Amino acid sequence: MEFIKKEIKDGIGILTISRPQALNALNRQLLEEIGMAVKELEKESNLKVFILTGEGKAFVAGADIAAMSKYSQKEALEFSALGQDVFSSFENSRLVSIALINGFALGGGLELALGCDIRYASNKAKLGLPEVSLGLIPGFGGTQRLARMCGTGVASEWIFSGEMFSADQALQVGVVTKVSEPEDLLLEGMKLAMSIQSRGKEALASAKATIRGSLDITLDSGMEKERKAFSSLFETQESNEGMGAFLEKRKPNF
Repeated sequence: MEFIKKEIKDGIGILTISRPQALNALNRQLLEEIGMAVKELEKESNLKVFILTGEGKAFVAGADIAAMSKYSQKEALEFSALGQDVFSSFENSRLVSIALINGFALGGGLELALGCDIRYASNKAKLGLPEVSLGLIPGFGGTQRLARMCGTGVASEWIFSGEMFSADQALQVGVVTKVSEPEDLLLEGMKLAMSIQSRGKEALASAKATIRGSLDITLDSGMEKERKAFSSLFETQESNEGMGAFLEKRKPNF
């Protein structure tokens, strides 16, 4: 892969978007490489979580406007579908995904982060969905995920204004859950990832599927889904080990 650096460190997958000369802007190749990199991590049977971040001063500064400006309507539809499919693959993956927003996360870059399960940001990060300033709207899921995550009021403010927001403002509305100094961002992300990696693989996958599955159904249906997922784990070796370790006052061996 040309634009993705992939490594496994201390049992944690780390994907770094590396197209710094273009502020990591998303083109077709980069989108495809992100999707391929996640699939490769999924093949690591012991892996439960991965981190996604950017190289240089941007997480991802947006989509590649120079390329987009030449698209026909058909090509734009295909590009939107590609981005939506890749970012949705994060949600559908058994792996927990953590976005470490180290700098600019604008347009498609913020949409990429919104596709992840958890988002931490540097206090120097700038986030936003500026597509309306180009006569466009977010096309990689931004109108849908931001509204579900933070409500239609926040989504409307961010999308209609096209403005950039600080990491602290993003924290206030729930776009990110932690803000740290730039030099501490990877350390904080690794601490969270290592905590997740120490938990039960089947329990994590079940919890993720249940949380994600609650977004488009009624509360009663979601409660039923939770009951079934909860009870099904009682037939696993993992739950026997976890509860046994608790009773024996030792760390579980997951």
